Amino acid sequence: MVLNTAYADASGFPVGDPTSILSCSPVVLDVPDRPVPLETKVAAPVTGTGLPVIVFSHGHGAANFLSSLRGYGPLVDFWAAHGFVVIQPTHLDSTVLGLREQDLPDAPLFWRDRALDMHAVLDRLPEILGAVPGLPERVDTSRIAAVGHSLGGHTVSLLMGMQVLEPQDPREKDLSDPRLKAGVVIGAPGVADEHFGPWATERYPSLRYSDFATMTGTTLVVAGDEDLNPNFSSRLSYRWDAYTHSPGGNKTLLMMLGAGHLFGGISGYDAAETTDENPARVAALRALVLSYLRSQLLGDRSWEKAVDLLPSLPIPVATVETR
Repeated sequence: MVLNTAYADASGFPVGDPTSILSCSPVVLDVPDRPVPLETKVAAPVTGTGLPVIVFSHGHGAANFLSSLRGYGPLVDFWAAHGFVVIQPTHLDSTVLGLREQDLPDAPLFWRDRALDMHAVLDRLPEILGAVPGLPERVDTSRIAAVGHSLGGHTVSLLMGMQVLEPQDPREKDLSDPRLKAGVVIGAPGVADEHFGPWATERYPSLRYSDFATMTGTTLVVAGDEDLNPNFSSRLSYRWDAYTHSPGGNKTLLMMLGAGHLFGGISGYDAAETTDENPARVAALRALVLSYLRSQLLGDRSWEKAVDLLPSLPIPVATVETR
């Protein structure tokens, strides 16, 4: 894929010319032992070959449709318009399904099922792509990344090697997937230390057992320097523990300046749940993630160029560090 550095979107970063996109939903998979079928959405550019793939995991928000295949349009549409095929599963914790309050294992978060959903998407990728006529032959299925926001970031962390070490849970702890070349973890839960909130302890006890010591996958961790929710932790750095507590050598931290948990409105167009509405911040985040994934999956210098551009922007938007 050729990056047209003469074209920059509203973020100020060179991203190349966008193209029209198409989408298909729901693409429904019958998955054994899952209480309901797995519904997915596919978004792709109308042109191009050798297209890389993003599997996107939504958050656990309270909105009716944003936490499903219908959400995160500001990110998904942009990435598809710039050369990626994006697949969005609807996880069991989605408000659309109404399963959070039912007597099911791992409700209300369904943290383990979320990772298994992502495995199912990768297992049946030809079937999903085949729902869009002409798409399978245009996709390079050796170039796949996972991206997730909030609880979706927890899901991607699991795919990158993080484990939930709950002592009373006898199930397999390793839910990583070597088919993924990179992961992007946005505003994810972190380590439950002495700052972990009683509210989250009561409602989401599995979050007490996240361990990043085995998270060896190549990962971009995206955090907001104003993303503080005492219900989860009184420690601001909680949202970037996937960076600080995982093995180094292939980890990058993208700190979005002035960003709260919705990063300006990434979960949907004009989303009412956004507390820090800022279209320019959304544009910067999606452009930076695009650059990172292009470099990781396509081997170009997009990320290096984007990072070099950061100090010259008239209004600071982010900082980057690696370990």
